[in-house]
Amino acid sequence: MILNKRPVFSNRSPRTHSLSTVPAGTTVRIGAVEGDRTTRFRLLELGFTPGQEITPVASAPFGGPVAVALRGTIVALRSAEADCIRL
Repeated sequence: MILNKRPVFSNRSPRTHSLSTVPAGTTVRIGAVEGDRTTRFRLLELGFTPGQEITPVASAPFGGPVAVALRGTIVALRSAEADCIRL
C-alpha cells in the first residue's frame, strides 16, 4: 500500500534532504541554500540557486568532496558545503 506518491527528493516534501545524501547520477532541484552568510554567498555565486537542477557526479569516501554537474560544468564542494544545499 503506497501512502505517499511524492518523489523522495522533492523540495515539496515536509522533510528536506541535503545534496550530500543524493546518489551520483540523480538529477535534483535545489530548494534552498543554508549555512552562514559567507557559505551561502559563495554557493549562490557559484550558481547554486533555488530552482536550479544539479546532478551529483561522484563523491569521495569518508566525507570527502562531492563533484556536481551544474550549468554545464563540474564543481567540487566540501561535504560541509554540500550539506548546506537543501533539496
